[in-house]
Amino acid sequence: MSDAHKPLVFSGMQPTNTLHLGNYLGALKNWVKLQNRMPCLYCVVDLHAITADAGYAKPAELMQATREVAAAYLAAGVDLKRSIVFCQSRVPAHAELAWIFNCVARLGWLDRMTQFKEKSGKHKERASVGLYTYPTLMAADILVYKATHVPVGEDQKQHLELSRDIAQKFNNDFAAPDFFPLPEPVIGGPGMRVMSLRDGAKKMSKSDDSDYSRINLTDDADAIAQKIRKAKTDPAPLPDSEKGLEGRPEAENLINIYAALAEEPRAQVIARFAGQQFSGFKNALAELAVAKLTPINAEMRRLLADSAEIDRALADGAARASALAEPILAEVKRLVGFLG
Repeated sequence: MSDAHKPLVFSGMQPTNTLHLGNYLGALKNWVKLQNRMPCLYCVVDLHAITADAGYAKPAELMQATREVAAAYLAAGVDLKRSIVFCQSRVPAHAELAWIFNCVARLGWLDRMTQFKEKSGKHKERASVGLYTYPTLMAADILVYKATHVPVGEDQKQHLELSRDIAQKFNNDFAAPDFFPLPEPVIGGPGMRVMSLRDGAKKMSKSDDSDYSRINLTDDADAIAQKIRKAKTDPAPLPDSEKGLEGRPEAENLINIYAALAEEPRAQVIARFAGQQFSGFKNALAELAVAKLTPINAEMRRLLADSAEIDRALADGAARASALAEPILAEVKRLVGFLG
């Protein structure tokens, strides 16, 4: 990344289904810290939401989910005075730049995207074109602000690499060296990959059929505690070293969750609970999770009880985001050769 570009963070989440503990530990918690270091834009990516069945042709559900995701951002600690929170669909520059990037990107690049293969399954001819071109819209989301840093999970790293390729090709093709930055990934700490409470080999997911596989940010204290106590474990006691977690994915997952919530090194957590049975550890973890998540749940409920407050925040955020994006899009159009 060139020094010509001022540091700027962009990230977003889809408003499909309910956000959960993995979203909080893997993203939101990190977002709150990042806003102390550099300017941040945090988007509810509702255009992405209609690329798949979970968000398509469900207008009432999409609107409610959009407000829920925005409420989660704010309840987790994203500060509207320091960060911009907005809906993707309210800033037309995202879609306009995405079309230009559809013409910059090469078909072979998109053919290599593993997420499309995973999400479309055996019947990719039935998938939407939007799902296929999802990565070019993601590139537009980032580059329409010339964002330099993008908090991403492991499953999005390939898409971010494509964003860098598109930025580089645009800069070269239109003789505009360094016009777009090459955005860098920001990958967080021990809670970055939170696994299912029912299967330590699977990532915690909004789409899992079992509600007991995840802790939703909308769960109350009783539900949080119950899900942790019912979480799958193995019969052996907690290990006395990190090496003792090998081959024990459920044990490792619960220890990682504790470490992330407590903001302690994993080795320190292991030392404290070494040799104990999981029943006692789960009680301690449930108490910690309730203490950390209940205030977020309460603030989400307050915000969602008056959707006008959320809608005002999103409208203000869209205006602020548009003010940043429109001059950049105008310069893109000039470079491409569109009449002003």
